[in-house]
Amino acid sequence: MSLFNSKLSSAPPAAVVTSGPQEDATSSLGSAPAATGFTIESVKSSVPAHLRNNVTQELVDNLNGITLDPIMAENIRDNFVSYSSILKEGRFKLDEYLNAVSYVSYKIMNNTNEEAYAKTFPQRYARLIANGTSKKAISSYVTAYNKGKLVNLILEATLVPSWVLNQDLHQKAINRLADLMQNAASEKVQVEAASSLLTHLGKPKEGNFQINIGETENAGMKEMRDLLQQVAANQREAISTGRMKTIDVAAQRITSEED
Repeated sequence: MSLFNSKLSSAPPAAVVTSGPQEDATSSLGSAPAATGFTIESVKSSVPAHLRNNVTQELVDNLNGITLDPIMAENIRDNFVSYSSILKEGRFKLDEYLNAVSYVSYKIMNNTNEEAYAKTFPQRYARLIANGTSKKAISSYVTAYNKGKLVNLILEATLVPSWVLNQDLHQKAINRLADLMQNAASEKVQVEAASSLLTHLGKPKEGNFQINIGETENAGMKEMRDLLQQVAANQREAISTGRMKTIDVAAQRITSEED
């Protein structure tokens, strides 16, 4: 029965109340269980090793109950895993990462910056409105968050090359050129269409790939190189001064402290 056609209940409708100390996406307006929820183990396996000890049951619960919209919740959870390599690029906290993933997920679903901010930080946004914060001030808070490093790293990861996004238009254009090549009334148009097809359907140019197989020198390697150079210098000096013979130097071996 439709809500609009039903009779008023004798009991007043229950109000939706948010609670808890957090004021971000990890404190959502509800906590509907996910159809396929994460466990602590699955979240740990999806984040870099240095952050695995920071995965708590609270974080997992927040991730599983990020929103009441099941499709949006699944989208955010997928993005949480997909972009987790970004956590290697800075000292980011997992709750900050979850907030940023939520914000970007709302943005790529065609929400404005302010709408995405309000959905990511529902309690914070509600408090700003309740306190009479000006539209200009709220906009400045949203802009500052939108320009954050973590948010922009995730936004960059979501970018898809235009040739991939417009693959269908690319094929339609080829089909249209083929049609003009065969059926255009003007021979000039036919020739131009054929020429354009040959240009765009030609064999891809071979890429000039370069693979760096060199080894980047670290501190340990530099220390070893310096040590060998010092040993060689000492041996040359010993030979030149007559303290050692060449055959004796050749028979020497480098031993470790444990030998």
